[in-house]
Amino acid sequence: MAGRLVAGVDCSTQGTKVVVVDPGDGAIVAEGRAPHPVSGTGGARETHPDAWWEALGTALAATGRAGDIGALSVGGQQHGLVVVDGAGRPLRPAVLWNDTRSAPDAAALTADLGGPAAWAARTGLVPVASFTVTTWAWLRRTEPEVAAAARGVRLPHDDVTTRLTGRAVTDRGDVSGTGWWSPRDEAYAADVLALDRVRLDPALLPAVLGPDEAAGEVTATAAAALGLAPGTLVGPGTGDNAAAALGLGLRRGQAAISLGTSGVIDAVSDVPAADATGIVAGFADAAGGFLPLACTLNATLAVDRVAGWLGLDREAVQDGGEVVVLPYLDGERTPDLPAAAGTITGLRHDTAPGQVLRAAYEGAVVSLIEALDGVAAAAGGLDPAAPLVLIGGGARGGVWRDTVARLSGLALLLPDAQELVALGAAVQAAAVLAGEHPRDVAGRWDGSRGTELPAVPRDEATLARHRAVRTALADLNGGA
Repeated sequence: MAGRLVAGVDCSTQGTKVVVVDPGDGAIVAEGRAPHPVSGTGGARETHPDAWWEALGTALAATGRAGDIGALSVGGQQHGLVVVDGAGRPLRPAVLWNDTRSAPDAAALTADLGGPAAWAARTGLVPVASFTVTTWAWLRRTEPEVAAAARGVRLPHDDVTTRLTGRAVTDRGDVSGTGWWSPRDEAYAADVLALDRVRLDPALLPAVLGPDEAAGEVTATAAAALGLAPGTLVGPGTGDNAAAALGLGLRRGQAAISLGTSGVIDAVSDVPAADATGIVAGFADAAGGFLPLACTLNATLAVDRVAGWLGLDREAVQDGGEVVVLPYLDGERTPDLPAAAGTITGLRHDTAPGQVLRAAYEGAVVSLIEALDGVAAAAGGLDPAAPLVLIGGGARGGVWRDTVARLSGLALLLPDAQELVALGAAVQAAAVLAGEHPRDVAGRWDGSRGTELPAVPRDEATLARHRAVRTALADLNGGA
């Protein structure tokens, strides 16, 4: 018999985390984690889906409470492409969200549907090298035999949920990041699926669940493999950004910045967004609303790499100087520069290594701050009295906090809860276990409790210097 606790799974780029939670108050009673490998060079980023399944088993075992779980749900990295055969076995490693090889396919697809405005109106997105539709077009172009053999096309969280339940499902929050689903219509976009570069049979796609729909129970095979009790319920799951917003209980009028492998800024809205500039992606959320969002590829990993090159601790920054770092080590998504490389300018004989590191932080944050206005407009405006919520691994770093505060000029809220993607997935699990709406569970758990830092004056000089350098180096970095 399944237990009374619930679990949330965060299947991220670098590893899988599991939190086991008391559904009454949201208190975390156990945690476990396990890494999984990412491979690829020259814009390629891949992980075999089997690694996610193995990591889930390891992380669940590490909690010591797998048998006490009555329901679980999966929050997963968005946009990744998993193609499977008729038995559900992967045909190749999954292509991850930060793989930029589909840049030419993104440009071609944009023209195929009539340009950026047409894409934004139809799907809430303008294709860039990372959305699932562009990766699928890349696969059809470069590995046509694999695409032809596909009998299922899934996202990372879909794949894990399907292995748990035997049922191919997704949710509106994650599927809204594919480029072939319409938040406006709440349905797959048949005209996108029919494009010559896509040609994807909708029968290969998973069913889309609502926020309070269960995916089913774990199969006997999955229960035995993972140490779960027979009858354990599985929630709908969702993408990592939607899960984090749900874990926070993010409210209308609030915006959040997440600093992890990527940098993300988002807000909750009652209406779908359609930004023809492509800066804001018009995603759905995991509670029945919408989640306008902007994302950069380069955040904590890029800054840590700069610190490593300089031989510095990541907190060893130094004030002063006029250095500008564009840390586009993996290309970039916001701004849309998939072929860009990292750039350092403004060096002098007396430039200190700590000043270069400080500029790397600034370069990682400034694109998110510039996107804040677009996210705010898409969300119907933000509450000027509401602090900017700062989450993710970077939120625990003093320099990250100082940089966001200085470049935004806003008060910051640092939630006490740390594993917000996993916590949001646990909200879904609690909702299907108790028959509640996930928004009600999130409100009861109140994941936004934390420490508020007062606003500091906005550093307009650094913002202006960064914009000037980016404009001057547009051709070098790919045209934007």
